[in-house]
Amino acid sequence: MLALAESADLSLARINLRGAELELDPSGALLWPDEQLMVVADLHLEKGSAFARRGQMLPPYDTLDTLKRLSAVVALHQPRMVIALGDSLHDRWAGERMADPLRDEIRRIQSGRTFIWIAGNHDPLPHDLGGEGTAMLALGPLLFRHEPEEGPAPGEVCGHLHPAARVVMRGRGVRRRCFVTDGSRMILPAFGAYAGGLSVADPAIARLFPARRFTAHLLGAGRTYGMPASACL
Repeated sequence: MLALAESADLSLARINLRGAELELDPSGALLWPDEQLMVVADLHLEKGSAFARRGQMLPPYDTLDTLKRLSAVVALHQPRMVIALGDSLHDRWAGERMADPLRDEIRRIQSGRTFIWIAGNHDPLPHDLGGEGTAMLALGPLLFRHEPEEGPAPGEVCGHLHPAARVVMRGRGVRRRCFVTDGSRMILPAFGAYAGGLSVADPAIARLFPARRFTAHLLGAGRTYGMPASACL
């Protein structure tokens, strides 16, 4: 059972995407070991401070939490390259609101590796947080971008939609952020603390996978759990 098996210490799930052998980290990061590459999506840094500007007072620790988790997974896997798939900042003024220690932490994470920011709809480039910026990036059989293309997109790796899935097992419902893939394209879960999730059954996600032929890999405490589309509510 999903809720009871989360403490298991198991190897990372492996996915073949257009010939690229990828691994799914339960943090929500995608790994491409052959390229020493890590990919994360939708950090939405400074979302809490953006809401505060509009009078909605959320705890202002989302950026710190997100960067701590990013730092931990980078330290664990030691990638030579990190790609952030857009909407890394919650809005175009997020960098101005970000405290200096948090900006320093971003640069520490970038140190010794290539760090690439993909432009998102919330954070068009450029910004001054180090690293390199681009609209999209092609690498081998894969294409990294923020928003998914309509229709077939072999090798596409994207974010934007914040997928989440709900499954029921033994009468208990569990809802988690998830990776979604059909072996041709991959949508990453949002990594940001306040990013939330959209059901994989929503037409915005389901229409990208004809006949609902996809697997949702739900994030657990120590591993991911692959569930067929038919099991996702």
